[in-house]
Amino acid sequence: MSQMEQVKKVEEMKKQLLSKILSKEAFERLARVRVVNPETAGQVDVYLLQIYQAGKLKSIVDDTQLKEVLKFLSSSGQKQTVIRRV
Repeated sequence: MSQMEQVKKVEEMKKQLLSKILSKEAFERLARVRVVNPETAGQVDVYLLQIYQAGKLKSIVDDTQLKEVLKFLSSSGQKQTVIRRV
């Protein structure tokens, strides 16, 4: 199996698992985020899969919860710019 086929297989497995742990609305929102900002969507994927594998995910993640995850991940990675006047 080539490396490209392995990557496709892993991506497909990840997509199937995310579709199980996300509500329909949340899954669609994540797909839209992926189009606009693939890096952020990748961070969300990793975060959700980690908490799922750790057994900390007790129910399906709905759209509101996904928004909170997106807000948390985007604010933690943001750099603050300080403008000083001299």
